[in-house]
Amino acid sequence: MSEFRIERLGHHGDGIAPGPLYAPMTLPGEVVEGLVEGDRLTDLRILTPSSDRVSAPCRHFKSCGGCRVQHASDDFVAEWKAGIVREALRAQGLDADIAGIETSQPRSRRRAGLSARRTKKGALAGFHGRASGTIVEVPECQLLHPDLMAALPVAAELAQVGGSRKGELAVLATLSESGLDIAVSRGKLADRALETDLAQAAEALDLARLAWDGEVIAMRRPPYQQFGPARVVPPPGAFLQATREGEAALLSAVEEITGGAGRIVDLFAGSGTFSLPLALRAEILAVEGDKAMIAALDRGWREAQGVKQVTAIARDLFRNPLLPDELRGFDAAVIDPPRAGAQAQIAELARSGVPVIAHVSCNPVSFARDAAQLVAAGYVMSPVTVVDQFRWSPHVELVAGFRRG
Repeated sequence: MSEFRIERLGHHGDGIAPGPLYAPMTLPGEVVEGLVEGDRLTDLRILTPSSDRVSAPCRHFKSCGGCRVQHASDDFVAEWKAGIVREALRAQGLDADIAGIETSQPRSRRRAGLSARRTKKGALAGFHGRASGTIVEVPECQLLHPDLMAALPVAAELAQVGGSRKGELAVLATLSESGLDIAVSRGKLADRALETDLAQAAEALDLARLAWDGEVIAMRRPPYQQFGPARVVPPPGAFLQATREGEAALLSAVEEITGGAGRIVDLFAGSGTFSLPLALRAEILAVEGDKAMIAALDRGWREAQGVKQVTAIARDLFRNPLLPDELRGFDAAVIDPPRAGAQAQIAELARSGVPVIAHVSCNPVSFARDAAQLVAAGYVMSPVTVVDQFRWSPHVELVAGFRRG
């Protein structure tokens, strides 16, 4: 056994000692004792704990891989995540102020990706263990909303109905106004007999909707999501912000950035997270590559009251971005791309001269790359709001405004 001093926390939540050597569940400044195995420290013992170390609030912390930094204080985690954003921007030659950090409360997650497997005695469901493929049951999870905890026995039951002993079910569980919305993948092929069994299970489990490998097996109640004045039924497995608080923080920042705009283009609009609330005060062009999501957005708008015109278009913005002549006449743009960012669309936005851009991102690295392109084109970046709705994880979301200089 040798002693090591932890110098910093890596982007995945592990402490890093000189080498580099990675040490899970450690914090900067701590002196630890452990064995070197490759580039990792094992059999760790904390000799000198950090003042930022706290007792993990969840009894599953050491075995479950769902959380990485429950052993750190909230203030430390907030500053760590802000530092990840600053570091990504500095790598692109940019400095930015952090306007604030909005952190979702414990037990607020309204959607989760669970794993479930049949066993000799029945089935189990939960999250994968830390750095392993083993499923860990989490009956006292501190992440999931109390109403979403009901998805754990649901996932186990569905594994018994349609799972294989050789593989795992991937169960995406979402809270809706109407109850649990469940989308399952990697199960058995749904023949007529299995469809009947699954429909009966959906009834017995009181699910709002059950989808199996993209096909809706049962929709007992429309699984509505509220986006501003509109109630929307997204397609199974469609993107949704992880917590209501996180969504509200992102929307508030976007509304402030685009305040006063009469015509707004919403790029990567999804099912209407930003388009439909913004339609209370502005005309919207909503563009999204997924046809089912844009259809859901359009239906939600048509049934809403007191909203302005929303034009919904299905278009692959990676292969076919909106061009400057198509962006002409808009007062503001909102863009919320997937993790890889949107280089092609950002390039066209930079050329277009749209006066104001609200850029939402779930990846500081791709955001920093996009931000550098906009700044090079003459835009001035506002302070960045960091939104932590994946509490105790390394995941970081953010939003910032860009205005023509």
